[in-house]
Amino acid sequence: MATFAIQDRSYACPVELSLSVVGGKWTALVLWHLRGGTRRYSEIRRAMPGITHKMLAQRLRELEADGLVHRKVYPVVPPHTEYTLTREGERMVPALEAMQRWGMRYKTEG
Repeated sequence: MATFAIQDRSYACPVELSLSVVGGKWTALVLWHLRGGTRRYSEIRRAMPGITHKMLAQRLRELEADGLVHRKVYPVVPPHTEYTLTREGERMVPALEAMQRWGMRYKTEG
């Protein structure tokens, strides 16, 4: 398969591109917790007790930059920020659900 480039980076195959966007433990989990609808930052953080504030903020910024998450900031005190999957983010949900099914089978059969 021929290589291709997106945003000045070359990829050998589409799987490599996918993993560069959503690979890693926290990124996929953030998307997983947003699949049900809009969530506030604190809700996401509570759903992911092992993640640090710095890591969650970084992953959310990356997902926003990649066009998978939309961030809405309300101009109130204290700040109120909500995150929602974009249309492109929603397209990732079936892959995440397949991973969840695989994990459940692996856990029980493995």
